[in-house]
Amino acid sequence: MKSNMKLAGVIIWTQNFDEMINFYKEVLDLKPKSLRKNFVNFEWHNLKLSISVHEKVIDTAKDPFRIMINLESDDIFSIYDDLLAKGVEFIREPEDESWGFVASFYDPDGNILQLIQNH
Repeated sequence: MKSNMKLAGVIIWTQNFDEMINFYKEVLDLKPKSLRKNFVNFEWHNLKLSISVHEKVIDTAKDPFRIMINLESDDIFSIYDDLLAKGVEFIREPEDESWGFVASFYDPDGNILQLIQNH
C-alpha cells in the first residue's frame, strides 16, 4: 500500500497541565504557537507537539517505555549539560550507539524523551 500520509503532530494528554507547560516552555525552551484554556501547541520544526487536558487521563504514564519522543540535535552534549543545570534527571546519560548518541529523561508526567544525535 502506497501512502501519502505523514506525521503531523503528537498530543500528550495530562492532568498536570501547568507543570507540563512550564517544563516544555522553560526547561526545553519550546515556544508556544497557540495557547488557550487547557491546550497548548508548540511548533517544533515540521512537527506540532500539543499538550492538553483529557478527562480520561488519570495520574502519570503507567508504561513510559511504550512511547518515547526523540529530539534530534547535532550536539546532544551541550543540551544534556543545559538540561542538567535546569534540574532534569536523566535515566540514561549520553551513550554512543552504533548509529549515534542517545540520552533519555522524563517529563513531569513520566513520559520519556530522548536526545539523539546521529554520527
